[in-house]
Amino acid sequence: MNLQISGHHLDVTPAIRDYVTNKLERVTRHFDHVIDVNVILSVEKLKQKAEVTVHVRGKDIFVESDDADLYAAIDNLVDKLDRQVQKYKQKMQDHHRSDKEAVRSLAE
Repeated sequence: MNLQISGHHLDVTPAIRDYVTNKLERVTRHFDHVIDVNVILSVEKLKQKAEVTVHVRGKDIFVESDDADLYAAIDNLVDKLDRQVQKYKQKMQDHHRSDKEAVRSLAE
């Protein structure tokens, strides 16, 4: 997994970088097929904003979150991203079921 963290109007300190990396491990623990992750952290007046684009096989998942505190925005972002990745993973598993399993589940 390639991880790129950048900041707009913000210096990305090692503490912030470690915090984002540790939080994103939760997502990669649920789904192994993550190819690339781009995180953009920005500051706009009183609003701290975090954006992430996760490139997985066949799709790009984009999530953004904003809050008064950057760490709270990152936490909210990871929660949203985790839900999106689990939804994508479930959708991929449903499409790869065999026809016999689909007929069996309809019969029940």
